[in-house]
Amino acid sequence: MSISKRAWVPVICIVTLSTLLHTGCRKKEEPKLPIVVVAVPQKEDVLIINEYVGSIRAVSYVEVHARVEGFLERMLFAEGKPVKQNEPLFIINSAQYRARVEKAKAQLKKSEAQASKARRDVERLRPLYEQHAASQLDLDNAIAAQEDAEANIAMNKADLDQAELQLSYTTVVSPISGYISERFVDVGALVGPGVNSKLAAVVKSDTVFVDFKMTDLDYLRAQRRNVQFGVQDSTRSWQPTVTVTLADNSEYPIKGIVDFADPKVDPKTGTFTVRAILPNPNQRLLPGQFTRVKILLDMRERSIVVPRKAISIEKGGAFIYVVRRGDNIAEKRFVQMGPEIGNNVVIERGLGENEQVVTEGYHKLTPNIEVRPVSAYDEETIERLREEDKL
Repeated sequence: MSISKRAWVPVICIVTLSTLLHTGCRKKEEPKLPIVVVAVPQKEDVLIINEYVGSIRAVSYVEVHARVEGFLERMLFAEGKPVKQNEPLFIINSAQYRARVEKAKAQLKKSEAQASKARRDVERLRPLYEQHAASQLDLDNAIAAQEDAEANIAMNKADLDQAELQLSYTTVVSPISGYISERFVDVGALVGPGVNSKLAAVVKSDTVFVDFKMTDLDYLRAQRRNVQFGVQDSTRSWQPTVTVTLADNSEYPIKGIVDFADPKVDPKTGTFTVRAILPNPNQRLLPGQFTRVKILLDMRERSIVVPRKAISIEKGGAFIYVVRRGDNIAEKRFVQMGPEIGNNVVIERGLGENEQVVTEGYHKLTPNIEVRPVSAYDEETIERLREEDKL
């Protein structure tokens, strides 16, 4: 039994109408928007700091030498302890030098007696010469004898001064105030110029120098930031201060100031020496110690800073995604990066301070796509989304 073509028409209409009614009853599903975490860029005073390896050096390191020869009789200090300038340190046997002083005194006394006789001879002969009772030759000889005696007095005084000076050298004193090293010779040893002359050393370390090397590129960058090493600029709110670390990697609490930069570059290494000076009142920094040196080279006030993880790099440069506030459209924005500070980066150009930057979820984005932004400060929502694997 066959059904005519006319009979099919109502059946098709009924099926089509039923399908349309069923489709219209279902709620239209909304597309799922990608979820991203956004944050507003921070405005910070960014410190530009470079780090180097440096060494501690005492402001003064003076060796104590014996200036006269003799046997060392006594040591008057405690090794490693503070000493004051001109404080006696060593005593050298002085017998021979005292004898020289006495001999010089006697010679001076003899010369003074001879000069006194010569003056009396001149005084006696001058009236006789004027009365034509003595010859010109006799007077000239007397005057010459007087001048010779006076010259001998001057020479003997110089000999006495030298003898007394050598005698004073038998007491070896500290040239500066500071901490004294261990003795380099033992009591009883023969000391003097050319024979064990170095007795000890005195270190002045209540203030220390920190020496480190900078490259010529560092110098060029510092010049571009108007940093003149060794010169303090009172017109700016910061100075090129130096911070050093102690042996336990903690920071020394007192900052130093760069006071010298070598005017030439070492052609072998391409570096030049920079020196900073630091107070060291408690002797926590030891001369000869190596340390890490951090030097403040610049401070950029009110810079725009974003997390380093928000930035992507491609052939065209660095870019970030910025979510527009009105319609939540994610824009791909190329930016100019500045220095990196920890986990943050300074943005030199391409970003405003009140814009929303995508910090998480940007790997799911394409330019000009609508997104669902979540504030980086909404930690509870972010944690839940991570658990649901939606971030």
